[in-house]
Amino acid sequence: MSQLKGACIIGQSGGPTAVINASALGVIRTALDTDCITKVYGAAHGIKGVLDDKLYVMDEEDAAELELLKYTPSSALGSCRYKIADPDQDDTDYKRILEIFKKYDVRYFFYNGGNDSMDTCNKISKYMQKAGYECRIMGVPKTIDNDLNGTDHCPGFASAAKYIATSCAEVYQDARVYDTGMVTIIEIMGRHAGWLAGAAALAGVIGCAPDLVYLPEVNFDMDQFLTDVDAIYKKNGNCIAAVSEGIHYADGTFVSEAKTSATDGFGHAQLGGLAALLANVVKEKTGAKVRGIELSLLQRCGAHLASRTDIEESFQSGKTAVEAAVAGETDKMVGFACTREGGKYTCQTKLFDLSAVANFEKKVPMEWINAEGNGVTQAFIDYALPLIQGEPESPKDHSLPRFARLKKVLAR
Repeated sequence: MSQLKGACIIGQSGGPTAVINASALGVIRTALDTDCITKVYGAAHGIKGVLDDKLYVMDEEDAAELELLKYTPSSALGSCRYKIADPDQDDTDYKRILEIFKKYDVRYFFYNGGNDSMDTCNKISKYMQKAGYECRIMGVPKTIDNDLNGTDHCPGFASAAKYIATSCAEVYQDARVYDTGMVTIIEIMGRHAGWLAGAAALAGVIGCAPDLVYLPEVNFDMDQFLTDVDAIYKKNGNCIAAVSEGIHYADGTFVSEAKTSATDGFGHAQLGGLAALLANVVKEKTGAKVRGIELSLLQRCGAHLASRTDIEESFQSGKTAVEAAVAGETDKMVGFACTREGGKYTCQTKLFDLSAVANFEKKVPMEWINAEGNGVTQAFIDYALPLIQGEPESPKDHSLPRFARLKKVLAR
């Protein structure tokens, strides 16, 4: 295939993670070092930056600051939750995107995000093909939810899982200091998939596992939950339960009292308040001292507890996206194919069709959830444990993390 010459755009979308910028660096650094890519732009706040003609010139950033992206949490270019319409119903956004692509001679587009972002990537890719505009489009995965279809796991999940397991282990220590008992409810992110809540069980490797773990893959029964908590509390004098924010009753309604408070740009309920709700219910039922803890945004921005494995794989996913696009690939998402045979973990990048990834959710296999529906099996531990290995080599300034400071020079 003949070499395609032109500029590229990298955009970030959806919820941030501790390592999404490592993926962006993989794209930016590789693109800057690739001769056929004439200019590297970063879209301000994802696809909205393209629509608004607000692009940062990454060529003008200091190389040393760019390298710090590897250890900088959140989305350095800015994120968005913007759902573009079906082009057959409304092609306004697509015409604007094509206009911007032509203005800057963009021939490569990389979109770094989760399920909805891959849907956006897929729609733009199909539209450009239909319009006859040659532009190679690649999805770069990101989601702490770990629910992208096809790939073994998603960049961002491992670091969030490590933060959750570490936090649960620390809470385990704190919850046992007094001679009076306590029930602790820890609320963990995860709307429909319980990968993050399951990660709480990793604390068991060091003897600090929560007593109960509830995932949205299993219908929640409040009466059974209270029975489980009460039995453990009476037996041990303490009980720690890790619960996914997305746990729901058999009729599909969320247990969380905040389910009707608001929705994001894609129409998903913004969940929260579950730990407090369950804590009140348990207190009324048992009379025990109960504490509700919501890990909230800390799960996804705790770069100080990032997995080095996650950082390196995230960078590699961005690097591979550029290399594959330059080699002629398009309409793909970079993912991972991994083995864990004999306790040895190996990981290789693999390309997946965007149409097979977009809008599909990968959930925790039911066989990885115990028969009682209140914990995960050893198979889950064996899957997740290799992913959280290694410590970040993040630079410090006065013993505080030194994050990237981008100039963000706007393209004209």
